[in-house]
Amino acid sequence: MLEVRNLKYAYNSEYQALKGVSLRVKQGEMVALLGKNGAGKSTLFLHLNGIYEPDEGQVFIDGEELKYDKKSLLKFRQKVGIVFQNPDDQIFAPTVEEDVAFGPLNLGLSMEEVQDRVEYALSRVGMSGYEKKAPHHLSGGQKKRVAIAGILAMKPEVMVLDEPTAGLDPQGVVDLSKLLRELNDEGITIIISTHEVDLVPNYAERIFVLVDGLLIAEGTPKEIFSQPEILEQANLKVPIVTDLFQQLEKDGFDMQGDYPLTIDEAKDKFLDLLNKN
Repeated sequence: MLEVRNLKYAYNSEYQALKGVSLRVKQGEMVALLGKNGAGKSTLFLHLNGIYEPDEGQVFIDGEELKYDKKSLLKFRQKVGIVFQNPDDQIFAPTVEEDVAFGPLNLGLSMEEVQDRVEYALSRVGMSGYEKKAPHHLSGGQKKRVAIAGILAMKPEVMVLDEPTAGLDPQGVVDLSKLLRELNDEGITIIISTHEVDLVPNYAERIFVLVDGLLIAEGTPKEIFSQPEILEQANLKVPIVTDLFQQLEKDGFDMQGDYPLTIDEAKDKFLDLLNKN
């Protein structure tokens, strides 16, 4: 579905943000890109549909190399939509309806088709009834949903989200996570950058770890969070659930080398330990 080969990018002679990143995401996957602030996550994402052009390296979508002429960029941006960390960087129209319609209108679609897409996208993110609202009157969570709707209206194959839970309250995080799982279940490939390690095991099938512009590891959540040397290098912690069980093992409980990553896994582990005792 989406492949990056040896991507290099420097903002200036003193700061190289990407130092040869290669990765591949399969169709229908939901993956996470983990790394601390400044690791290069946002810079990498801005290459995935041609917002940035690399100094070296290539981006491929469905096996076709991304080119940087206007026609090619329009084609690829229909396939890969990016939701920025701050929705205020993405929402600019006077009303919600106009903002969501912007992308489809640029595709030259009929007004009827554009309206259908706007209605579908807003309904999908739970923002029906807000069509005439001014975006600056919305909450942070609502703005995030409008930004996602603007991408959904383009009917993308891949959705890329940069720190999607940033600035959301706990319920907003739960609602957004549920929406992204639903969209993934409907066939959209989803790539999320984050440093919120507690959320990652709930949705990510695979994890990529980025440190100082280099991809240092990839694997399942179990594989990544079982390697403390990788987490230390990336300045990341294990999920809090995992940390609890590691502390219990230090206090003498036999965890049998298997640490849960999520609340559901922790519940099953506790039940299993109780039954054995």
